[in-house]
Amino acid sequence: MKRTGARSIKTAPFFVVARVEAILNDPILVVDGLTKRFGAHEAVSALSFEVPRGTIMGFLGPNGAGKSTTLKSIVGIHRPDAGQVTLFGGGLTRAALNRVGYLPEERGLYRKMRAVPSIAFFARLKGIPAGEARRRAARLLDENGLGDWKQRKIASLSKGMAQKVQILCAIAHEPDLVILDEPFSGLDPVNQADLERLIHGLVARGASVVFSTHVMQHAERLCRSIVLIARGRKVFDGTVEAALSQLGGEAVVEVEPGFDLAAALGARGVEASVGDREGVYRVRTEGREGIQRALAACVSAAAPLIRFEPVRPSLHDAFVQLVGDRATPVMRPAEAAE
Repeated sequence: MKRTGARSIKTAPFFVVARVEAILNDPILVVDGLTKRFGAHEAVSALSFEVPRGTIMGFLGPNGAGKSTTLKSIVGIHRPDAGQVTLFGGGLTRAALNRVGYLPEERGLYRKMRAVPSIAFFARLKGIPAGEARRRAARLLDENGLGDWKQRKIASLSKGMAQKVQILCAIAHEPDLVILDEPFSGLDPVNQADLERLIHGLVARGASVVFSTHVMQHAERLCRSIVLIARGRKVFDGTVEAALSQLGGEAVVEVEPGFDLAAALGARGVEASVGDREGVYRVRTEGREGIQRALAACVSAAAPLIRFEPVRPSLHDAFVQLVGDRATPVMRPAEAAE
């Protein structure tokens, strides 16, 4: 009996560690086959993706793509017509939703309330005691440059300030998953940078963040992974680097005047077009790795190079290529609010 007990003590930590690792490796959010219709219009169609723990995921798409409908379905505002949403390994229970912070696209605060009570009110809705809710509200305002406006009514704040207050309302209960619908809309560049720092801070403390946007620069700076949708359907799901790899390679090449680089590279199977001044060319290849072949072709052709400058691809370019003519939403006027 003693031997059995000793064996249990030795092996129990292994199972505990394995269970903890399994939990940590599980996605915090799973969307599986989500479909949502409004009348005859299918706003979201068989959409599936996962959000890992402790990450920032960009939920991207053109206007009217179905981003807001999807996010509202995730937090229980819309009931899907098909498919399911799994939060923290389970269903959309009150306990699970209390661990989620949500910033809706439609902004709305009680304009006659002051900043601290506004944030504390939303924290209390998530189960935070009154005193702690007010302390958190005051601290968040101090940390985010709004300390001097703690007791100002929302109506007296600028649009950008009010939006920052609403973002703080969404995170005051320290959620494990933060869902932000177009959080950068209406913020000036300084406040956009502040919000990027805030998002990084949320992940640093262990939260996961999903934010929607159609401005690719924010996603490119913040995200490791993205989901791109158009007309309610997923067109890409993967890392930012994988999205950029969809693009061909491009470089600006300058040679000494009088050398026909287009002809020299064309004979070697590389496309080059004349640029905006003599001796400058735009070189394009089918893959980003093709730029190395283009440089080798220049050397092989004995091109008198002055400059060979690869053009860094952008997520904006990948967005345009991946979405293509699917950017225009198909909907009736009454449904255009999405």
